[in-house]
Amino acid sequence: MKSYDKLEIHFDPSVDTFNKLTTILGVQPSDDFADFPNKIPSCWTYEVVDDKPDEYFDFINIFLDILETKYADLEKLNIKRDDITVWMLYEYDQQCNMEFDPARLKRLGDNGIKLCISCWDSGKEYGNENG
Repeated sequence: MKSYDKLEIHFDPSVDTFNKLTTILGVQPSDDFADFPNKIPSCWTYEVVDDKPDEYFDFINIFLDILETKYADLEKLNIKRDDITVWMLYEYDQQCNMEFDPARLKRLGDNGIKLCISCWDSGKEYGNENG
């Protein structure tokens, strides 16, 4: 089982904007722009892959800590809060349960950031790692 937590910021295609985002946010993006059409990015992504999803990674607070003091700088790049999403992608065996405490969800809401969740069955039977 794996969990992928992502901070995604969408913008008009621009190498300059991609590079400025990296500088403003102070973390290295997970992707370079070689994968984009004509090598011109339109999305900046910071991803954390968790191979041990039983140990909680506080992705909401960590990603908001990266963003919260930088909205004015992002707006100068024509990036609005509705261009920003926080993703939880979760692989599970048999059943998927999640719980988020009100403080984290309130903080997301106060920042105007969308939380997106995608789950998929690994295809393995619970307890059968070979399956």
